[in-house]
Amino acid sequence: MKTLGVTGGIGMGKSVCAQLLRARGLPVVDTDELAREVVEPGQPALAQVRQFFGADIVGPDGRLRRDELARRVFASPPARQELERILHPPIRQLWRAQVAGRRAEGQRLAVVIIPLLFETHAETELDVTLCLACSPATQRQRLLARGWPAEQIDQRLRAQWPIEKKLAHAHYVLWTDTSVEVHGEQLDRILTLIGLQR
Repeated sequence: MKTLGVTGGIGMGKSVCAQLLRARGLPVVDTDELAREVVEPGQPALAQVRQFFGADIVGPDGRLRRDELARRVFASPPARQELERILHPPIRQLWRAQVAGRRAEGQRLAVVIIPLLFETHAETELDVTLCLACSPATQRQRLLARGWPAEQIDQRLRAQWPIEKKLAHAHYVLWTDTSVEVHGEQLDRILTLIGLQR
């Protein structure tokens, strides 16, 4: 079985790519989804986050106040690094387990969507990497459409490698300044090139 890691800058189309891959019947592990799982009430990582950031980081319903956490960590690199220290190990453990499950099922391919793929050196555990990219103008337009203020966008962009650095490390690049249809056509060509198209 081959493993394909998909990454890209924030707002550059990873969620759309995941949808397109699933629509093609391919098994996809999305680490953004796993990141939400590991801080569900009762999870050890949530207790560690609460211990470091304070009891008020958890709401009256026992759930993580994600907006407040994001506000704090993107304004403070040391706080973000501590959060990553808490969350990255359980997230990696989960995606490794899911990939192992696909291998046990006899799948030909497992896809893992990892925003910080190169930053966390996950490429050492994957066969092929694909980086999604778009123009800075399109990226900013997409992030503004999420309702994020400009300052928060800049903070989040600084928390990741520049897209040029990600592109230089990836085996393949997919340009997302396009329609979903063209995105899908590019994806099909890449899957064919690397022998992963069904």
